[in-house]
Amino acid sequence: MAVGRTPWSARDALVPQPEQRYRHLAGRGRADGGVGRGPGGPPHIAGKCMRHGGLLWFLACTPMFAAVTGTVTNQTTGKPQAGATVALYQLATATGLSLIDQAKSDAQGNFTINQTPQGPHLIRTAFDGVTYNHMLPPGSATTGIPIEVFNASKQAGSAKVAKHMILFEPSGGQVAVNETYLFKNEGKTAWNDPDSGTLKFFLPPGAGKPQVNATAPGGMPLGAPVNKTAKPDVLAVDFAIKPGETRIDVVYTMPYTEGADLTGKVVSKDENTYLIVPNGVTLKGDGLNDLGAEPRTQAHIFGLSGATYKVQLTGAVAAAPAEVADGDQAADDSGPRIEQIMPRVNSKTVSILIVALGILALGFALLYRASPPPPASASRRGQRG
Repeated sequence: MAVGRTPWSARDALVPQPEQRYRHLAGRGRADGGVGRGPGGPPHIAGKCMRHGGLLWFLACTPMFAAVTGTVTNQTTGKPQAGATVALYQLATATGLSLIDQAKSDAQGNFTINQTPQGPHLIRTAFDGVTYNHMLPPGSATTGIPIEVFNASKQAGSAKVAKHMILFEPSGGQVAVNETYLFKNEGKTAWNDPDSGTLKFFLPPGAGKPQVNATAPGGMPLGAPVNKTAKPDVLAVDFAIKPGETRIDVVYTMPYTEGADLTGKVVSKDENTYLIVPNGVTLKGDGLNDLGAEPRTQAHIFGLSGATYKVQLTGAVAAAPAEVADGDQAADDSGPRIEQIMPRVNSKTVSILIVALGILALGFALLYRASPPPPASASRRGQRG
């Protein structure tokens, strides 16, 4: 599991205005039962509406509902995009997304969805095999919404793995491995290859089922499909890499004995690969460039120059804090929340919020934050196809 945007132009709802609908009534005098239209008097249309009954009055005088309007622009060509499918979804906490209505953009890229959003909604635009999400928080404008799309290609083009971080968290006879891939696409074409995947990652023997979340530029993390490849230890992630920065997180667990060899492969074409262990855990191995500890969290970072690694870990992540005693009131964190899913550093309480490379000469920084324990089965690493 990515998740659009593009300029939209406002468009009037396809419901005639009352003045237009009953324009033929204007000019008829009092002979037809109307009321004179002199200064200060009610418009003649009002008398006519009342004479023809309540239904006519309702049709003429009921205000129109608001519509969702906008323009889809293709940022690859710089022109309005016709034929894009624009769908309006309601965000429901119990059932997920609920489709309300959808429309196609016209020759000028304009679209109109004759619905009145109440509460949080999502606009999802599909074009050239790629979807683009645009959030509509309560109270936000629903007209003239700009939606951006791009042409798509099965070739990587300018897309590449700029940074790849592998975090090891040994604890209780197993190690949780969190791999974060930061893609950069500086071109104007989205990379989308459903058949081969855009990211391939190595899953060691004995590892549990991987969990994969992907975050498109400016989007929220979404679960991404994982498919098998011709190699039994390599899996592929099906997620479009749009222009900008895309993040893919792969998490998995595997059995581990302290001090034993831990091996892996880098099958993605990384520009930079880093191995990371949290404070309290040591990592040793050949072919590593010790970059030191991040000052705030004391997580230790190593640069990896090759495409394989064999390391040994000692120590374990810190234990989770004691649970709240009976009768004590825990901090109020109940209720559904939307939050960004980050790779976890502490298997019980802490996860990386941001990984910004800058330690020593590279300037690498990790930030931790409170997070629930990682899933029993998690995921591995990824590559660009």
